Amino acid sequence: MYRSHTCGQLRLKDAGDKVTLAGWVQTVRKFGAITFIDLRDRYGITQLLFGEELNQELDQNPLGREFVLRATGIVQERSNKNANLATGDIEINISSFKILNKSAVPPFTIQDETDGGDDLRMRYRYLDLRRNAVKKNIELRYAVSRAARNYLHQQEFIDIETPFLIKSTPEGARDFVVPSRMNPGQFYALPQSPQTFKQLLMVSGYDRYYQVVKCFRDEDLRADRQPEFTQIDCEMSFVGQEDILNMFEGMIKHIFKEVKGIDYAEPVERMSWDDAMWNYGTDKPDTRFGMKITNLKTPYTVFETKDSSKKALPLGEGLGGAFGVFKNAETVVAIAVPGAAEYSRKQTDELAEWVKRPQIAMGGLAFVKVNADGTFKSSFDKFFNADQLKALAAFCNAGPDNLILILGGAEEKTRKAISELRLEMAERLGLRKPGEFKLLWVLDFPLFEYSAEENRWDARHHPFTSPKPQHVDIMINNNPVIENAEKYLEHPYADIKANAYDMVLNGNEIGGGSIRIYQRELQEKMFAALGMSKEEAIHKFGFLLGAFEFGAPPHGGIAFGFDRLCAILGGSESIRDFIAFPKNNAGRDVMLDAPSAIDEKQLDELNLKLDVK
Repeated sequence: MYRSHTCGQLRLKDAGDKVTLAGWVQTVRKFGAITFIDLRDRYGITQLLFGEELNQELDQNPLGREFVLRATGIVQERSNKNANLATGDIEINISSFKILNKSAVPPFTIQDETDGGDDLRMRYRYLDLRRNAVKKNIELRYAVSRAARNYLHQQEFIDIETPFLIKSTPEGARDFVVPSRMNPGQFYALPQSPQTFKQLLMVSGYDRYYQVVKCFRDEDLRADRQPEFTQIDCEMSFVGQEDILNMFEGMIKHIFKEVKGIDYAEPVERMSWDDAMWNYGTDKPDTRFGMKITNLKTPYTVFETKDSSKKALPLGEGLGGAFGVFKNAETVVAIAVPGAAEYSRKQTDELAEWVKRPQIAMGGLAFVKVNADGTFKSSFDKFFNADQLKALAAFCNAGPDNLILILGGAEEKTRKAISELRLEMAERLGLRKPGEFKLLWVLDFPLFEYSAEENRWDARHHPFTSPKPQHVDIMINNNPVIENAEKYLEHPYADIKANAYDMVLNGNEIGGGSIRIYQRELQEKMFAALGMSKEEAIHKFGFLLGAFEFGAPPHGGIAFGFDRLCAILGGSESIRDFIAFPKNNAGRDVMLDAPSAIDEKQLDELNLKLDVK
């Protein structure tokens, strides 16, 4: 028996017991004739006391950090208790020990506050995983997985595995492809999601499926993206949108309760895509705070100074000089930032530079300060009088001590920019509080978006998403071809809403899904809208179209970004912190040095010849 207890198990009630512990040496502290060693394992840390006799043995066989040690002794009360440790009331008076394995000097300290940078820690990830901070993340990941599985099991879902070697059907991100030795010149693809398989399972009669599954996308990386990632993938038959929302709202609340001890009792707010885009500039708004966006191209009442008569006037109308850019802008939008009217000129200038950064790329920023005494100060005082500024503030719902920030330009770019500025101001003001969670359903997305480059429709979600029931006839009875590219917004397809839904947590999309198309005619119509010929649709998805001929039930589902959900619950910006062996931002595993070249023999077996340019 290597150990009788773990290093996080013993308490004062165990005093007098003889125990054996095994683990890694965290620290060694010598005090004359005695030595204290902190021994660490997955469960915690226990202090070991080596008396005078064993201390002499330690002098002959010194212990270093990360040595693997087995030690036996008697549990006793500590004289200098450590309230920061669960085992801080006791120590082990060691009678015998054995070094099970020595360790080289670690390249960084195995502590919460380590001196190792990201690249170094990723190269020695097996050491980084020993750190308590990383261990907590991995344990949280397991807790989220266990809670989700338990909930879905209770709801009669069945866990079914789907293949990793599938057919390449490029839609959206690029596929990772795998050459087939037994089929020269042909390739498998790694799945971007199990989408078609879970629909086939619905056709097969497995009406409640789930899988915690690996997915693969060959795309550029960032903090919340990895080439291989994990989804909680779910599908149900004989359901509508309301059934899906209720079921998986319940699952997330269950996870909150089990993992974080949070009783999220209130119903999850629901918001249309149109409202999200116009009020927050994004389809995944953080609703923990206000600062809704105001569209200043909408006419609002101002006071004319000549006769005090009221007139509806959009911002920019009639303005010249420096404000010609707002007058001619496609969109002019504003947010009212609470408590920021006290910003200095230096601070407002810094914000103006912030929006000019390449990530935002706006030409500039205008502002209005709503002072507590009822006066106003703006960056365009010479163009607007006090009454006009008052009307502008009222239209933006800006109260005393608010700072109104205004951007103008192309609609999509400007809405994205004001959304980012809203988040930045909330961050600076401490409105995005750690440990505070707010869920949101976003509904009624457009089914299509127009591709100007190819003069055709793209699926906003994926090509298996059904339109809203009231819009099915529009798809069936209209030709998807866009006759005049400049008038695509007048095409009937531009008004079709998707029977789709996203779950948002603290401004992050954590799940997305839809009610699926389950009738062949409608699915063929969708493929045609995306520019696929009948032959191409059969080549790529003939198996699915064929399955729809054999009694496919109405069905729908959702997939949750498991890594992202864990990161948010763990209070981190990066999903890498919650993956045992992640890739870096270049998609490399620096520990394994992968991807790497393969030898000529393997290439010959695969009938491949490289021509690297």
